[in-house]
Amino acid sequence: MDDWVTHRGGCHCGRVRFEVRAPAHPRVLRCNCSICRMTGFEHLIVPAADFRLLQGQDVLSCYTFNTGVARHLFCRICGIKSFYVPRSNPDGWSVNLRCLDPGTLTGVDYEDFDGRNWERAGHTLAALSRPR
Repeated sequence: MDDWVTHRGGCHCGRVRFEVRAPAHPRVLRCNCSICRMTGFEHLIVPAADFRLLQGQDVLSCYTFNTGVARHLFCRICGIKSFYVPRSNPDGWSVNLRCLDPGTLTGVDYEDFDGRNWERAGHTLAALSRPR
């Protein structure tokens, strides 16, 4: 198993900054649901205890749809969604791999997730936000 490291990242304008503790070589999900397909979000799902917002709470806006469980948070200055609380893991965070600063990843294992058929597939992600 890869070493766990602290990755840092943020939005495009830099007002939102966060850190996440995760493997240096993580498993990342590519989802084909409507919102992920349109935004290119690449999911690194972690327990809530492994995520920390460093700055930018004051510039975050929230978008919800469908069941309202997922809390899509984005910077209202630049519009980037760096992380959100996913419907599949309301006890954790999904960080957009594309928003991590360079230098801490040693590799990535991608896995496709069928979010278009969420009702059939969503339950398979529940363990990702459980504390390790």
